[in-house]
Amino acid sequence: MKTAIIGLGNIGSRVAKNLAAGGQSIIISERNLAKAQQLAAELDGKAEVMSIDDAAKKADVIVLAISFDAIKEFIATHHGAVAGKIVVDPSNPIAPDGKGGYKKIIPADQSSGKIIAGLLPEGAELVKAFGTLRAESLGSAANRSPERAVLFYATDYPEAGRAVAKLIAASGFDPVSVGGIDQSIRIEVGGDLHELGKLGRLVSVKEAQALI
Repeated sequence: MKTAIIGLGNIGSRVAKNLAAGGQSIIISERNLAKAQQLAAELDGKAEVMSIDDAAKKADVIVLAISFDAIKEFIATHHGAVAGKIVVDPSNPIAPDGKGGYKKIIPADQSSGKIIAGLLPEGAELVKAFGTLRAESLGSAANRSPERAVLFYATDYPEAGRAVAKLIAASGFDPVSVGGIDQSIRIEVGGDLHELGKLGRLVSVKEAQALI
């Protein structure tokens, strides 16, 4: 399966580096193609640079490492291209609060995962993943020893979940499912299973399974 990472900010660039280090051949893209080309040069030929349009059309798995609002725009623009694809949503619905912190930009009882799932075309399968740790931890904790750190994921589609779990494993983390997409609020910022939430730390598989 071809995996595309669209958006190469703090999260996307780390996911790309981790997957490349794990032996995955990936497609990378963002509006600034020069930035994508620079990253590709660092990844020893394991990343192919494409325009966003081409990446959306050619990938089987699309990791949308962009903001919550940008994901909504992407789906509206590329509605046809994402039909039949696995779409990975790492987003957290937050924005600066003007006081040096962040605030949630959707109602407290809602999740970006549920909202994004409702926007996808028929046949597209959403997996909430790669957004449960701070960007710094996503980089520094890959292939942690002696016990790998966990990356949680949520989805209503078992086969899509297994495909993304393989990517999580290749990126240097242990995948742990929290259930369907209705559980995605638990693994978003502020949730009980997010590093920037009630969990507040990295956990092993054994610890994660006890928490779930």
